[in-house]
Amino acid sequence: MIRRIGYILIAALLLTSCGAKKRRTTHRKGAPVISNSENTNTNSREDTKEDDGLYPMPEDTGRFERFPISDTQDYIETFAEIAQYEMRAYGIPASITLAQGILESGSGRGELTLKTNNHFGIKCHTGWQGEFDFHDDDAKGECFRKYNHPMYSFRDHSVFLSTRSRYAFLFNYKRNDYKKWAHGLRQAGYATDRKYPQKLIALIERYDLDKYDEEVVHSGLATVREPKNYEVFTHEVQKGDTLYGISKRYDISVEELRRLNNLNDNIISIGQTLNIRRAQ
Repeated sequence: MIRRIGYILIAALLLTSCGAKKRRTTHRKGAPVISNSENTNTNSREDTKEDDGLYPMPEDTGRFERFPISDTQDYIETFAEIAQYEMRAYGIPASITLAQGILESGSGRGELTLKTNNHFGIKCHTGWQGEFDFHDDDAKGECFRKYNHPMYSFRDHSVFLSTRSRYAFLFNYKRNDYKKWAHGLRQAGYATDRKYPQKLIALIERYDLDKYDEEVVHSGLATVREPKNYEVFTHEVQKGDTLYGISKRYDISVEELRRLNNLNDNIISIGQTLNIRRAQ
């Protein structure tokens, strides 16, 4: 079914088993920051406990991995299985993930994607601690997230949608109802294009992408999560607060707090706003 996914996953296993951790200088807004390379992106294996047992994320070795794509069908065959894994872990239809990837990345061949591995046009936004690059979009020289491996982009897409309150209602839809998801993304403000839902639906139906949703839903290998209502709110850090204390207060794990807020460690500061999410 997938021609190249095997290579991606094998490479992930090999990279995950690498020995020494490298340090490098990452240029961000302000002064350069020295960081452990595996923590540069917030999508590392340690920060995604929800996906335990699904598939390994590659260690960030500091190398920018390139995936040459010939056309849209090649894009689908390369990334469909990753989209299905993300669906199992986060509940976003694989068809939606693939259609957004095709549309936002130009089937993996767009200028932004080629220089950032950003397949979903996700901008930096407040709190982003990873690498970035600038690209003309709605405005000139906008800041976009940059990833050393496409799998980080797919994971960040899942995290991005599942941790922001404006997208919370989407997770009450059936996991294979791609039409509601397409219209819901536009309603939530993911894209400014009024025809965004129609474009996603047209791609899904042209390339039969919904078959990947059905494979996940009807597969005996994994169970799609039942729709949940999530309470999403924020907490402003006060004097004496610790990440551990906040996790106990809101009955959420420290790891989840770090993932929701793109934190590389447990350091927080007074006045900082933290995102909190829990199932009702």
